[in-house]
Amino acid sequence: MERVTLRIPKQQIEEVEQLVDSGEFPNRSEAIRSAVREMINEQNDGRHEQSGKRGWAKV
Repeated sequence: MERVTLRIPKQQIEEVEQLVDSGEFPNRSEAIRSAVREMINEQNDGRHEQSGKRGWAKV
């Protein structure tokens, strides 16, 4: 696995921490990996359903 450094708004990190604290994810890294997997899956599903791109919100 590779290490990636990124900047995330404080509010979003706090929300990720809440998911970890609630037991939904074992740690922040796994929560973020899960979000990336979901984004990739949605992108792939969108390509099969339509030819247009699906947009993600920019922060």
